[in-house]
Amino acid sequence: MTKAVLLLECPDRKGLVAAIMNFLVAEYDANILHAGQHQDAELGRFFMRVEFECEDHLLHERVFEQRFTRIADEYRMRWQLAESHRRLRVCLFVSQHLHCLADLLQRHKAGELECEIALVIGNHPDGEALTNFYGIPFYTLPVRGNKAAVEEEQQRLLREHRVDLVVLARYMQILSSEFVEQWPARIINVHHSFLPAFIGSKPYHAAFARGVKLIGATSHYVTADLDEGPIIDQDVTRVTQGDTIPDLIRKGRDLERVVLSRAVRWHLEHRILHYDNKTVIFD
Repeated sequence: MTKAVLLLECPDRKGLVAAIMNFLVAEYDANILHAGQHQDAELGRFFMRVEFECEDHLLHERVFEQRFTRIADEYRMRWQLAESHRRLRVCLFVSQHLHCLADLLQRHKAGELECEIALVIGNHPDGEALTNFYGIPFYTLPVRGNKAAVEEEQQRLLREHRVDLVVLARYMQILSSEFVEQWPARIINVHHSFLPAFIGSKPYHAAFARGVKLIGATSHYVTADLDEGPIIDQDVTRVTQGDTIPDLIRKGRDLERVVLSRAVRWHLEHRILHYDNKTVIFD
């Protein structure tokens, strides 16, 4: 028996759940392990995640597609199937702030992130010793007026290492729209602010100047519009008039670690559906 996850989105209408479950149970003799659903009443959209197990030979992608196409076409579904045993291959991009990199490497080592971290790419060498400690290859690609050449080499390395997901672990470079377009909903970033407040490179300084009482961090999918991609997770912590800018940065880094690792884990576990620049996160 092999476990798999079916994610789907379609116009909302009667009979959807029954059709999906009847297909899995009657045609696939599947054992349903978990199912979650969501309706967007304003847009009239239906979303569903089904985790199930069935005989190995039935989960070949082409076999499933041939059988499921009838239902998918009838209900105009956008869907994807992921076999749970296939671990996604991940690349981490990093600059000089290493707290998110250290957190992700340690969580992976501890078994919290079910993936293969194939490589780490930095535009500075600061993270090399830490990455090598975990036995993962590190590539330094400085960005010095040669951004197009660097991105071409990054793309080459991602292809060579068969990467499925790119994670910007406080990578302080803006990716070009040409780069991003090749990785739709497959680049996750963490922004050190509770978006949409305080976009840009120094949100903690801006928050301090504004005298806010809450600061936050946001993980989101990267799009061509800077810091405008679908939000995956956010968290906040309180600050007071006694907190300095270094205090805000220290507190914020704790939030950045948490929201980025949660977003990565949810993506790896196929718990996210994105639509209309928003996301649905399934428990």
